[in-house]
Amino acid sequence: MKKFVETISNIWKIEELRQRILVTLGLLLVYRFGAQVVLPGIDTAQLAELSANAGDGILGLLNAFTGGAFANASVFALGIMPYISASIVVQLMGIAIPYLQKLQKEGESGRKTINQITRWLTIGICVVQAPAYLYGLSALGVPESAFILGKGLDFIIPSVIILVTGTIFAMWLGEKITDKGIGNGISLLIMIGIIATMPQSFVQEFISRTTNNTGGIMFMLIEVIIWFLVILASVLLVMAIRQVPVQYARRTASGGYEKNMMGSRQYIPLKLNASGVMPIIFAQAIMFAPSLIGRTFNDTAVGQWMEVQFADIFGLAYNILFGVLIIIFTYFYTAITVPTNKMADDLKRSGGFIPGIRPGKETGDFLDKIMSLITFPGSIFLALLAVLPAVVVKLMDVQAGWALFYGGTSLLIMVGVAIDTVQQVNSYLLNRHYDGLMKTGKNRKVA
Repeated sequence: MKKFVETISNIWKIEELRQRILVTLGLLLVYRFGAQVVLPGIDTAQLAELSANAGDGILGLLNAFTGGAFANASVFALGIMPYISASIVVQLMGIAIPYLQKLQKEGESGRKTINQITRWLTIGICVVQAPAYLYGLSALGVPESAFILGKGLDFIIPSVIILVTGTIFAMWLGEKITDKGIGNGISLLIMIGIIATMPQSFVQEFISRTTNNTGGIMFMLIEVIIWFLVILASVLLVMAIRQVPVQYARRTASGGYEKNMMGSRQYIPLKLNASGVMPIIFAQAIMFAPSLIGRTFNDTAVGQWMEVQFADIFGLAYNILFGVLIIIFTYFYTAITVPTNKMADDLKRSGGFIPGIRPGKETGDFLDKIMSLITFPGSIFLALLAVLPAVVVKLMDVQAGWALFYGGTSLLIMVGVAIDTVQQVNSYLLNRHYDGLMKTGKNRKVA
């Protein structure tokens, strides 16, 4: 404990790091405050049914991503997810559209243009989602009497403008955190929204265990231990890499190269899970389709079965299809985001090679083969983590809200963002000759 306090003290001594942390905390506080501000024209006293309906299933996951803003009919009800959707669309379009491919190769100027395109696409997505959210409030349990001004254009138009502005403001907060704070701002906003719903879910699970005679405190302790083990497994998945040895020829004073055995030895780190949480997000987007198809053809036995089975996110059929889609999308997303041929070309231009493999095409094929081999266990592990909430609900009778923290997108986002933020803090500490957060807080002696 003493070493931990000393490490925190070292963080506070670095003025730039201290300012960045304070800016980050301040902007996150603004975001959390905005999540509690209800849209004008809605009676807050009549939103209890909305909160209840938005606590389970797909809506529960969406509500977790927005930090409860979805269930509060808040000005941040759409959250940052339209920006995430726009980013995914632009990234996928970059595969097929030559203009975007050209921008990706132009460095900083191209990145700024792509960011601007993403922002405009975010506004377009919000303009579509905002009216759908407002008209869907009645279906989610908000009575007509809750709309003080009615649901005419004098309510819809201002509310759409407010919801779109809320998402743009959240996007701006995220970019400011990235520039002026610590960590990736957009990811931190998502993580803080997820964490915001955790205490309530934990308390509800604790009350359920202790008052309904379903295991008591001992069973709750077992749940927490399993949860920590799942977090440990998620950390291993996020940080696991396959090191491919690389050797560089060393240039001599005469301009030639010495023998390769004299060169420096390095590694290419290939991540076990190079696609992150994107396969889960893609799969969840598609999992809306089976239930919708079943609802469309509910006059047939197959349609009725699909509507029932795929409406339950903890059901067997839903999770089998969910896991298969995650495995497929893991391969797909890894293939489009890990350019093995480009890596081989860059390695060849820099005078590097993989021992025993010819530079150029053979190196690219070798890297592609390794990625295929390590992606398989990575995709299986990712699919197991994604369906784990359903497993604990069925086997351990865990409440749905608390079960969402046992795996899937929520847990992987929290773990990934936490690791990234800690690594950034560590870089500041190590640059000032302090040990990082993962070690002691003693000053390093400068040589």
